[in-house]
Amino acid sequence: MYCVEEIKNGIYWMGCNDFGTELFERIFPIPEGVTYNSYFIDDEKTCVIDAMDKSCRDEFLEDVEHLLHGRKLDYFVLQHMEPDHASSAVALLEKHPEAKIVAQPQTFKLFEQFFRTPMPERYMNVKEGDRLALGKHTLQFVKAPMVHWPEVIMSYDLTDKVLFSADAFGMFGTTGNVYADQVDYEENYLDSARRYYVNIVGKFGPQVVNVLKKASGLPIDYICPLHGLVFRTPETISYIIDKYLHWAKYVPEKKGVVIAFASIYGNTQRAACVLAHKLSEKGIKDVRLYDVSKTHPSYVTAKAWEYSHLVLAAPTYNLNLFLPMENFLHDLKTLMYQNRKVAVIGNHSWASAAYKTMVDYVRDQFKHCEVLEPSIDFKSSLQDDQEGLLDEIAAKIVEDVRSYPDPKTLL
Repeated sequence: MYCVEEIKNGIYWMGCNDFGTELFERIFPIPEGVTYNSYFIDDEKTCVIDAMDKSCRDEFLEDVEHLLHGRKLDYFVLQHMEPDHASSAVALLEKHPEAKIVAQPQTFKLFEQFFRTPMPERYMNVKEGDRLALGKHTLQFVKAPMVHWPEVIMSYDLTDKVLFSADAFGMFGTTGNVYADQVDYEENYLDSARRYYVNIVGKFGPQVVNVLKKASGLPIDYICPLHGLVFRTPETISYIIDKYLHWAKYVPEKKGVVIAFASIYGNTQRAACVLAHKLSEKGIKDVRLYDVSKTHPSYVTAKAWEYSHLVLAAPTYNLNLFLPMENFLHDLKTLMYQNRKVAVIGNHSWASAAYKTMVDYVRDQFKHCEVLEPSIDFKSSLQDDQEGLLDEIAAKIVEDVRSYPDPKTLL
């Protein structure tokens, strides 16, 4: 059996759905699994672009053999050494000892570090702008450092205007289709693509912007990522590039408020929910509530990227910020969350630490973020005479959301 499809003029997609892995990189829940893509070019010279995770090794090798039809494999382009793509590489290379390995010098160092199988006589070093002639097809290589590993290159087919984009433009989730125009991408896959970008690539926004600038100078008819769906229409290509510009420049996609809270006995949760209702009453259409003790941070960070405003609400615990909120804020800091207005609600019973810690994150550890005033640090539970302060916080958030420019104008 095999699972391949001709994309265009001898360029083939090879795909495998992984339903078994529960945590991507042993940290991110993927209840709907993940896909692995590889690509084959059938020309005067044969070429495989990237391999697959070891969970898909047998399917990958089977697909390659089917497409070779008994021919030898001439080139294996190793764009990205991350093991979820490269862990089948040695099996492929052992099966095809004649194949040259095309990659950057740094890739070969990582290859030997991971697999302890040096093959220097087979290495073909390439750099930015180098070309590999296959016959009708010619690949040109585009450096993409830190998108999201340092050795990454992308490959661009000059003949058919196909960009093999490595991990860029990928997503979590399995698929039954090959192309983004075959599905309701915004409805069913955009959240998975955003969560993938924010948590895997989000820290490296400036590097992504640099690659997008390079890509803007290339006529692109197809974008072929290593995870998820292939983009082949002007509409889907323009759509996903626009999303990447928002994400990489830390510009929200839409106006709205994410309320991220943690609550031990329910009192902080109650304050967060009351605030959400007040915002709704005042006409804010997109108000999203997340319990960071229950919802994995990767989902909440992705939503924080999507919307223009954020509210943090959490109690003091063991004289520190309640740990689930601390973990969430640490993730935001690590991922370079920036360019947002943030409201803060603290809670304590006898010693306050949560409020100050959250404020410090926003003011001192996030980039270009501002604490919206007034804020509140209440004791144990919100008293009746303090509800007016929630009204003031809600009014300030509403004022700021309404005055916030159309995010499309910020790119």
